[in-house]
Amino acid sequence: MSDYDKYSTPLSSRYASEEMSSIFSLRNRFSTWRKLWLNLAIAEKQVGLDVITDEAIEEMKKHLTITDEEIELATKEEAIVRHDVMAHVHVFGDVCPNAAGIIHLGATSCFVTDNADLIFLRDAYDVLIPKLVNVIDRLAKFALEYKDLPVLGWTHFQPAQLTTVGKRACLWIQELLWDLRNFERARNDIGLRGVKGTTGTQASFLSLFKGDHDKVELLDETVVKLLGFEHVYPVTGQTYSRKIDIDILSPLASFGATCHKMATDIRLLANLKEIEEPFEKSQIGSSAMAYKRNPMRSERVCSLSRHLGSLLNDAIQTSAVQWFERTLDDSAIRRISLPSAFLTADILLSTLNNISSGLVVYPKVIERRINSELPFMATENIIMAMVAKGGSRQDCHEEIRVLSHQASAVVKQEGGDNDLIERIKNTKYFEPIWNDLDNLLDPKTFVGRAPEQTEKFVNKDVKQALSKFEQFINSEDVKLAV
Repeated sequence: MSDYDKYSTPLSSRYASEEMSSIFSLRNRFSTWRKLWLNLAIAEKQVGLDVITDEAIEEMKKHLTITDEEIELATKEEAIVRHDVMAHVHVFGDVCPNAAGIIHLGATSCFVTDNADLIFLRDAYDVLIPKLVNVIDRLAKFALEYKDLPVLGWTHFQPAQLTTVGKRACLWIQELLWDLRNFERARNDIGLRGVKGTTGTQASFLSLFKGDHDKVELLDETVVKLLGFEHVYPVTGQTYSRKIDIDILSPLASFGATCHKMATDIRLLANLKEIEEPFEKSQIGSSAMAYKRNPMRSERVCSLSRHLGSLLNDAIQTSAVQWFERTLDDSAIRRISLPSAFLTADILLSTLNNISSGLVVYPKVIERRINSELPFMATENIIMAMVAKGGSRQDCHEEIRVLSHQASAVVKQEGGDNDLIERIKNTKYFEPIWNDLDNLLDPKTFVGRAPEQTEKFVNKDVKQALSKFEQFINSEDVKLAV
């Protein structure tokens, strides 16, 4: 049966990076199980279990990477014994005959399955964090480049006071900085289940070491250190607490919300023709409408962000229904939701890196939209200028109210341009400020401290947050295969 005749998830077959897909691959999973069995044996020997021989350990070291043939043999064995871990114990023992009798000694299945999952989750965060750092760095450069460019602000998607293109990007960056903090915290909180036995009591290991509690504790600590982790969870049932999965997926779900907001903003800006995502020379926007430049990358981000957010509920529900020391109804769903969450986050970051490295800004369109709304926003400035020339605030307010309604009618009922300023220039009452109107209508006077906020935020907050990740920052183009 051809691969084209079978369903495969688009997360791995279409979108995700090779490095992330590799982490959750079958070869990496089963090879990691072998690494765990090896380090358990090394630790048991170091702590004083004489039955573990140097020959056994050396033999295991030579066969850590599982071959295609061995995976196929384990699959056939699992069909017979109906137990994936024991199938791989048997196959590993076949290629390591000197170690066959001590592989998995004292352990329960969750020694390999749970510890391996925790290794994968930490490794997956190590893939995500550098990519997130680069998204932030690219957007920070964009923000500084456009920190002074006035743009119409929107509240309720209705015209509001001006901001700048750079300041708006800072709203995206700030949320991404929080995501970076959450990613790092979640990554560093990941420990190992360690060697805890069938119900977490370490009874089997206590038996192996003839009731020596100190040796059992040392064994737990040694395995964790050999695997490169800082800490082991002090108590477990048969599995590590599934609440840990909630803590691991929560930052990803929150990141999904950030992505959705940013991508939605870009989609709306594309409609306004003010800012667009990159559009390749040969890219086709529509099969029917040749002129279209659809924001397909941002639409992909929104689509996958919703999926990422939904996966957190899998972890919450699974954690809530675990009975006593464990049930097996966590297994199938975790095989789906944990890899899916990291594959999806990986795709989002690759896409955001592509978008953020090639955002296209159209200053003339932005200027035209500002000019269509600025006359209304400038009315307060005009009133203050008239008062400064000796006019009455109340009289000026009434004069400009009448003219504003007339100009609004031209825009809304006739489809014309906003001619409020021309009306002011043609109204004798406003003659004292005619020569001041250009200055009163300078968009840069309406953006408040947006440029200063942007510069300070990027040079202080962003720079400080990224300082320890400088080795990850690059300017490489991120190509999207499809």
